[in-house]
Amino acid sequence: MPMQGKIIKGISGFYYVHIAESGIYECKAKGIFRNRNIKPLVGDNVGMTVLDEKEKTGSIEEILPRSNVLIRPAVANIDLAVIIFAAAQPQPNFNLLDRFLVMMGYQNVPVMICFNKADLAMEEELGAFEKIYRNCGYPVICASAVDGKGVGALRGAIAGKTAAVAGPSGVGKSSLINCLQSGVKMETGEVSRKTRRGRHTTRHSELIAVCGDTYIMDTPGFSTLDIPGLQKEALSSLYPEFAAYEPDCRFRGCSHLNEPVCGVKQALLTGEISRLRYENYKLLYEEMRNSRKY
Repeated sequence: MPMQGKIIKGISGFYYVHIAESGIYECKAKGIFRNRNIKPLVGDNVGMTVLDEKEKTGSIEEILPRSNVLIRPAVANIDLAVIIFAAAQPQPNFNLLDRFLVMMGYQNVPVMICFNKADLAMEEELGAFEKIYRNCGYPVICASAVDGKGVGALRGAIAGKTAAVAGPSGVGKSSLINCLQSGVKMETGEVSRKTRRGRHTTRHSELIAVCGDTYIMDTPGFSTLDIPGLQKEALSSLYPEFAAYEPDCRFRGCSHLNEPVCGVKQALLTGEISRLRYENYKLLYEEMRNSRKY
């Protein structure tokens, strides 16, 4: 009878399946998956038959239904995306942060924002970052892998979940992961003095078993994000702070750009919607509109 486990890593056709009670097994997937053009993904819950208990080898017999699938990185069954940006060194790229929030919202993955390197930022600045995104409905944790600030809160937030930790290079993702668990030490990299950007250290997607049914997945650093399938008309629905003001728009399907009598633009004028968030919305909307012309 197959045992149930979770794929934590896939390399060159081998899949490493973690079973909480007995460890990690190196597995091949049955040919039936290839015949059906189904590829096992990191994060998949699978039924596995043990071939050799001593050598810890097995065969993947079944892929259980997925709750979600991320396109990039290609992973399944993510309960929470923890988006990590540095509060300083480097300064957060809010356009990139908002793109990531849109992408996760479009794929129905719950999100938490973590501003790492809180020890390097001014309190007022940190508070301003936190306020912008809390007011949009996103949970925010300010943390420091150096002095341990926020690590306990982060550990509590991911308990019992499969959490994807993502963000650009140089923000301290691997350092934070090392604070959250002791089983796997992630390679950490320094921020280049010349470019103020991080050197890429993570090479592939991998789930790390923290304890019991808690897993963390580090993802390769990114600099751009594509959101295939998303239409510009749906973009405003992925800015949750707009929803309360859209009933005040004169036109149904208002883009909140050039239309008269727009509730979102009025909320912007009164400071109820963040100018920074709105400007990023405009940039992404225009980018999507222009991309459809070619």
